[in-house]
Amino acid sequence: MAMTTIADQAGGVTVGIDTHGEVHVAAVLDERGRLLGTESFTTDSTGHRRLERWACQFGAIDAVGIEGTGAWGAGVARHFTASGHRVVEVDRPDRKTRRQRGKSDTIDAEAAARAVQAGTAAGTPKARTGRIEAIRALRVARRSAIKARSQAALQLHCLVSTAPDELRDQLRTLPLADLVAVTARFRPGNPADPTQATKAALRSIAHRYQQLTTELENLDAILAPLVAETAPNLVALNGVGTDVAGQLLVTAGDNPDRLHNDAAFSHLCGASPIPASSGRTNRHRLNRGGDRAANAALYRIVLCRLRWDPRTRHYVERRTKEGLTKPEIIRCLKRYIAREIYQELNHLPVDHP
Repeated sequence: MAMTTIADQAGGVTVGIDTHGEVHVAAVLDERGRLLGTESFTTDSTGHRRLERWACQFGAIDAVGIEGTGAWGAGVARHFTASGHRVVEVDRPDRKTRRQRGKSDTIDAEAAARAVQAGTAAGTPKARTGRIEAIRALRVARRSAIKARSQAALQLHCLVSTAPDELRDQLRTLPLADLVAVTARFRPGNPADPTQATKAALRSIAHRYQQLTTELENLDAILAPLVAETAPNLVALNGVGTDVAGQLLVTAGDNPDRLHNDAAFSHLCGASPIPASSGRTNRHRLNRGGDRAANAALYRIVLCRLRWDPRTRHYVERRTKEGLTKPEIIRCLKRYIAREIYQELNHLPVDHP
């Protein structure tokens, strides 16, 4: 992709960036929406500086629209933010737009810039430069360890269910903790024998389960004080523990001020009611979008409060008498809790440069 002739610009220019693993593609539009140039750059810090210098040749940068700020575009978004430019998070075009205009890196970069100019893209990306980014990284490791440990536990039970009769009768009634402890102490013999081979397999998986348990304990020992120090008032809320608070912090990001109000945070968590009215029917439906992990965190808070919080139980009784179903009541509770969580997130100290 060759750079077009650079012309003097009276107003600011808008940059659109289509991000990839190895190469970022940038497009520059003038204030009237005319395409001034396109170019490709590497995804390292040198490429980020070259991209900025190239874009500045067309004029002062008014805004930078970046697709994928939470993945491949995280580095270039941090660079332009640190340089003092306004960075806008751009969603990928919908399928209808792609069918009409086609698909290429240049087209996507230009579409990102036009989305910023049209105002259809106005979201502020996460800063990813403070404590909450550290919490996110640790939670990635913790989540994968939980998934691997669950898989190991399932494999243990599957091997026991298909083991030779004598071994199966010995192990099938044991709870998981005892099963891991017993199989980890096995001393298998000849691997050509099915019973001994099964013992060897069970011993290997049990050791893996124990290692993952130790890894989880180490990660929790790091995360618990970090989350409590970052948001002590959030952890103190009824039904909010380290895991739930960590997820809600990661959803909001290091710059929760980018969320303008509690409705925006509720929508981000998929807990805002969606209008579904037609004709004489006036109703709302469940929002199935947003961050599903954050939605699950709100659901866990609801479950805790349904069991232990008298105010929540009184609310459920009142709304049940009004004719609401249990799913509808839980949706309402999620929305109220999202408002409460937002108030705490909105008072977090800004922890990024």
